[in-house]
Amino acid sequence: MSFLKRLGFYLGGFAIGIIFLAMFLRKKSDETGVSFCYFPNCRTLKDIRSKSLYYSDAVQRQLSEKELDTLDIVFLLNEGTVDFSKSDTKSTPCKTYFIKGKQKDQQLSAWVKNCSEKASIESVSIE
Repeated sequence: MSFLKRLGFYLGGFAIGIIFLAMFLRKKSDETGVSFCYFPNCRTLKDIRSKSLYYSDAVQRQLSEKELDTLDIVFLLNEGTVDFSKSDTKSTPCKTYFIKGKQKDQQLSAWVKNCSEKASIESVSIE
């Protein structure tokens, strides 16, 4: 059997294996709700979501006056982008992160204080 024929069989089997692996991992992550999160942005947001959330007085006022909805905050914590250049990641005991995101026609941004036991939404602005 020539080298090109063996290479063709190898690449064909490799492609089929990759397709099955992708289908298996996608099904596994959909069923269990496990997301593979290795980038700093994703890890930071996942860490914030895993803790008890508290709102500052200003955010509670925005929620009560219907300027802001809790779905906006959930959207930011799921789909937002952490701006590490504006964030204070070296402070102790709580790190402060600036999270921004675009939902429909709105630009949302929030300051979140991430402590070891809890996360506090300090301020949210809608533009």
